[in-house]
Amino acid sequence: MINLDDWAEIRHLFSTGKHSKREIGRIVGVSRGTVDRALESDRAPKYPRAAGVSSFDAFAPRVRELLLKTPTMPAATLAERVGWSGSASLFRAKVAVIRPEYAPPDPAERLVHEPGFQVQCDLWFPHEPLPVGEGQTDTPPVLVMTSAFSGFIQARMLPSRTTPDLLCGMWTLLQDAQAVPSRLLWDNESGIGRRRPTEPVAAFAGSLGLEIKLLPPRDPESKGMVERMNRFFRQRFMPGRDFRSPADFKGQLEGGLASQGQPPVLPVPPRPPGRADHPGPGKDAGAAPDS
Repeated sequence: MINLDDWAEIRHLFSTGKHSKREIGRIVGVSRGTVDRALESDRAPKYPRAAGVSSFDAFAPRVRELLLKTPTMPAATLAERVGWSGSASLFRAKVAVIRPEYAPPDPAERLVHEPGFQVQCDLWFPHEPLPVGEGQTDTPPVLVMTSAFSGFIQARMLPSRTTPDLLCGMWTLLQDAQAVPSRLLWDNESGIGRRRPTEPVAAFAGSLGLEIKLLPPRDPESKGMVERMNRFFRQRFMPGRDFRSPADFKGQLEGGLASQGQPPVLPVPPRPPGRADHPGPGKDAGAAPDS
């Protein structure tokens, strides 16, 4: 039976329109019939199975602690520090799988964003408590989604940061945009997944034929556009405003975005020569999140 990750990958590859079913089968490593069955089903496959236990599992937390401090520590040194006495080749293979999660980002790497490819996602929390009724106040999360290509911004307040509310928020904003990008980019938000998407999130991605990519630790630059928008909300949207309720906050937020087509972003360093200019506010607002 096909697993959840392969099912989601098949549907994502097919949605790009760049691969035939035979090519998808070769890429994923499954038969053409399996590809057909994955595309026919809009529900994630269910296959309950107890997770296998590895002798490395008991040492993994300590290995991760060491890699967090020293990402380049050799596997032999890690084995010595954690007291590993098993197979050296098994230990090296396990470390090779998790080491990339702790590798520092390349400071010279340049990101190139294609239209319709990627939308950056993040949660922003108002720095001032809002009235939520019955004399109580709270700081509910605001889901912010920013097109990496056009800078098109969407935002919606959520009841909580749990997986169901995050999925509902993403679905609502995608419906408002009337299109689905190829990828949604998240950091390691607990409701989305740590190191890999949770099962409900993977099922959501597979149903829509998109990819949900989780950033490695300590890599905020990869979603710098949505980070700058969070700063815009904090420094330029919130000051001087009064809110009576979450509904009032939602109305003022939507009104502020709609009145400008695209909210202005904070200044960024000049673009290098030869790079395409960023579209002006509102230029792509009628289309979906062009990433």
